[in-house]
Amino acid sequence: MRITISGLPGSGTTSLTYHLAEIHRYDVISAGEVFRQMAKERGLSLGEFGAFCEEDPSVDKLIDERQREIALSNTHIIAEGRLSGWMIPEADLKIWLKASLECRVKRIFDRDQFADLDAAMQATQEREASEALRYQQYYDIDINSQNPYHLVLDTEMWTVEQLGIIVSSAIKTLQKTE
Repeated sequence: MRITISGLPGSGTTSLTYHLAEIHRYDVISAGEVFRQMAKERGLSLGEFGAFCEEDPSVDKLIDERQREIALSNTHIIAEGRLSGWMIPEADLKIWLKASLECRVKRIFDRDQFADLDAAMQATQEREASEALRYQQYYDIDINSQNPYHLVLDTEMWTVEQLGIIVSSAIKTLQKTE
């Protein structure tokens, strides 16, 4: 089974992806991790690298195409990334995770060690604006559209373990219909 997990920064996509991968022994391909690694290799912050990508679409397109190739070559994988649900329409289960901006910024603040919450808020809003612009320009995708998704889950309401139970139930149900 191929699964995609998408959501805005701080929505919990990485946490849920690795939780499910451990439970179900899925392989993982994470567009966000690739993006973060590429930024680090260039000595750039995520915001700076996002601005660079606005000028050079080849980076985003390379990441997206590579994730798609890996996901389609593996029948037991979770593809995690902002556009995974759009880029892998063949996926058996496409999930969108959501949380309020305030909740997401708090998580990002805790994870990325910003100086203060205001800096985390500004960086998050800049990053999201950059990504939304790029996705619209490159693929004509409105990142706020939930059209391709089978499940939309609120990560403020559930712990990662509870989300894992919900998604595992969906996985088991889909496996029965195969």
